[in-house]
Amino acid sequence: MQLGSFAALALAAPVNALIRFSCSQLVVDRIDPLVNPGMAPSPHLHQIIGGNSLNVTMDPAKDMPGESTCTTCQFTEDTSNYWTAVLFFRARNGTFKRVPIRPNVGFDGADGGMTVYYMQNGLADYQQRSKVTAFKPGFRMLIGDVMARTEDQANKYKQVTYTCLQDMSTRFPETKNLPNKPCPAGIMANIRFPTCWDGKNLDTADHMSHMSYPANGTFDSQGPCPATHPVPVPQLMYETIWDTRQFNDPKDWPEDGSQPFVWSMGDHTGYGSHGDYLFGWKGDALQRTMDTPCYVTCPTLTTQSIANQNKCKIDRTVEEDIDSWLPAIPGNPTISKKY
Repeated sequence: MQLGSFAALALAAPVNALIRFSCSQLVVDRIDPLVNPGMAPSPHLHQIIGGNSLNVTMDPAKDMPGESTCTTCQFTEDTSNYWTAVLFFRARNGTFKRVPIRPNVGFDGADGGMTVYYMQNGLADYQQRSKVTAFKPGFRMLIGDVMARTEDQANKYKQVTYTCLQDMSTRFPETKNLPNKPCPAGIMANIRFPTCWDGKNLDTADHMSHMSYPANGTFDSQGPCPATHPVPVPQLMYETIWDTRQFNDPKDWPEDGSQPFVWSMGDHTGYGSHGDYLFGWKGDALQRTMDTPCYVTCPTLTTQSIANQNKCKIDRTVEEDIDSWLPAIPGNPTISKKY
């Protein structure tokens, strides 16, 4: 499916609460308030979007909407924080360069960041009729395994994938591994979170056990939630377009024909992709939106300009060079490939 056809059908059909919006970069920093609260530097680098109340600890009782004075997301009611690892290019001489992020379709001018979706049903379901319960204050979750290096390990997380963009409207096919050939328009990293909540815990020790996939079928096929996790919640999805175009010359790729990209935790396979989420919507804004016919421009929400969302920034907690050609990835993680 091409994005253009999706957008056209979605605008024409009676869509009920599928929201897609841009969030610009808030900061690129070696912190991880969910997995390593209080640790600075954390083991690896993340690119982070959302409200500017972000700090190293992010206590679950923190009033994110009350403390945020701006957000990098288009909807000003959303002061949540969202993050992923950072992609690097490894040159033949062993040095590393951080890969920039390019704006998605419809969000020209956005300063890096991601496209975020909240959906009641699968992305290709233009009706979006299912009733979902919005996340609650203090809710947080993680999907993916930072240590995964095999397809079997990655398959536990069903919808963490990549798309090799032939152009900016490419959406299929999706792979579990990083593409093994140059992608003309970049590499899209797709992260879709589980959609069934236990209805009790805002978080768990592993940041995952309070969430589940459907008991059978998939979210896209509207499979039922299991009895252990009976509450359907919106599917949260991230799209990050890594602008690999400047690194597409085969002469710069490894001489053995393998692909040259490495995640900030040292993963060259792509199987370790992961995403973190800290809920921070104001009041009942997300629930009202999920209950209202809405596509992109939502009557329940205030949309700020991309220029304004780009202005929302915070200083890095960990001061280190992340922009030059580097002898090692920040934190010097063990690279999964031996060179």
